[in-house]
Order: sequence, then C-alpha cells, then structure tokens
Amino acid sequence: MKIFRSIWNFYAEGFRQMTWGKPLWGVIILKVIILFLVLRCFFFKPVLAGKSEEEKIEHISTQLINK
Repeated sequence: MKIFRSIWNFYAEGFRQMTWGKPLWGVIILKVIILFLVLRCFFFKPVLAGKSEEEKIEHISTQLINK
C-alpha cells in the first residue's frame, strides 16, 4: 500500500508544481471531449433508434448471422 501512496504523491506533487503544464492539460482534455462529441454525433449514430422491438430483434439477428 505504501508504494501506491508514494506513486500518487509523486504525480500529485509534480502536478502542483507545474507552471505552464496545467493550461496545456486543460487544452488537451477540452480537445479530447470535443473530439469524442464530434465522433459521437457524426459517425456513431444509433442504428436502432426509432425501431420497434421486432425490428430491433430482426436487425440484430441479421447482423449476427451475416458476420
């Protein structure tokens, strides 16, 4: 348990002492969030949205059989 605490303290203390690294990490996290939102909205549309239960079952079974 002591090793995990020392690793945590190492990274926490390093992050506290950053000067320009904090804004850089903020920009990186913001870019990742925007990237995932864009990918989700434009490339991963819900295939089963608006279908009845029977249509969902039929779609899933055909996708499983075809693969």
